Formats: sequence, structure tokens, C-alpha cells
Amino acid sequence: MKNKYKRFPVLFLIFGLILIGTISTISIKKYTRANANGKITSKSILPQENKNKKIFFKKPEKSPDKTSIKIYKSKRIMELYGDGYLIGRFKIGLGRNPQGVKETEGDNKTPEGDYYICYINSQTKYTYFLGISYPNIEDAQNALNKNIINKSEYEKIKSAAENKRQPPWNTPLGGAVGIHGGGSKYDWTYGCVALSNEDINILKKYAPLKTPVEIYK
Repeated sequence: MKNKYKRFPVLFLIFGLILIGTISTISIKKYTRANANGKITSKSILPQENKNKKIFFKKPEKSPDKTSIKIYKSKRIMELYGDGYLIGRFKIGLGRNPQGVKETEGDNKTPEGDYYICYINSQTKYTYFLGISYPNIEDAQNALNKNIINKSEYEKIKSAAENKRQPPWNTPLGGAVGIHGGGSKYDWTYGCVALSNEDINILKKYAPLKTPVEIYK
């Protein structure tokens, strides 16, 4: 009888281990199934769209008729489109004060909004410079409302934007903001968007004057 009673703790232990293993297996299967259906989200796991944000450039078979540039400040990436197709994604650096919208000269912020390439300089220490049309009409209107610029300055900026020309770069809003080389490892510019020298040499082939440039938060 003593031997019989000694067996009970062992049996209970074995039964407990089997029960725990069964429950764990079922839970894992349910988690896997739910996660596959998109029902479970973990903050430590990047969204699928971010996982696919690979840095690359694929030279198109023929030169695109139209190109455009999209810049995502928070993601520190730039995308190059040719005839509506994504042909390149590059790592970027921003102004030394990267958060928020550029409003004045010397704030070291990178603008946000819709712009276009309005100036090109191949004789720069930063390899190549593509000036963008900051300030645009929205920037100017905001500055006028805040009494940062006067009505005359606003009208000059507005006229330049409507005619796809370089806007005045000598107002309190600042200017001479663009895309250039010099490195993209960190935010180091006075408001420009910085690429590696290799990447700016690629981009310059696809960014003539009036190329649309959209800059997002």
C-alpha cells in the first residue's frame, strides 16, 4: 500500500506536465492563426509597410518622361518616381532641428509641403545642389498672417510659385533650401535634405528643373 501511495505524486506531476504542454500548444496555435489574420498587433513589431522600406535604386530601362520626388521626414527616406513608378529609395539627413515646419531664416528646420526644383548648382562642396521652391504660397500665407513678411513679399513669392520660378530667398522666411550630398548618417544641415554623394549623383540625372518635390512630416 505504501508503494501505491508513493506513486500518486509522480502521477499527478506527469499529468500536470501533460496538461500544461497541451494548453501551451493550443495557445500558440491560436496566436499564430490570429496574428496571420492581422488580429494581433505588437508595438515591438514594425508594420509590414515599414519592413518593406528597403533602400534601393533600380535604373529604368528608358529615361522617364516625368519624374517626381517624395520625402518622408519622420522616416528619413526619399523616394524617386519615374512615370509614376517607384525607381529608388534613399536614406536622408535633415536640418539640425528636424521637428516641425520651417517658418523663418535660421530655424534649421526642413520645410513640409509641395515644392519643385527651381535651381541647380553643380559647383558646390556638397557635390550637387538641387534647390527647392521654398517658400511656397502656403508658407508665405502663414508668414503673412503672423506678420513675419509683408504684403509685397507675399506677392513676390506667390508670383514666383504660380510661374514655377525660384521664389525670393532673401525674406525673413529664409531660402536656399534644397537637396544635396555630403552624407545622410544624421541630421546636420541648416534645413536642407542631405543624401550620400553617391545618391545625389544618381538623383541629379532624374531631377531637372520643375521636378515636383513633396515633403511630408
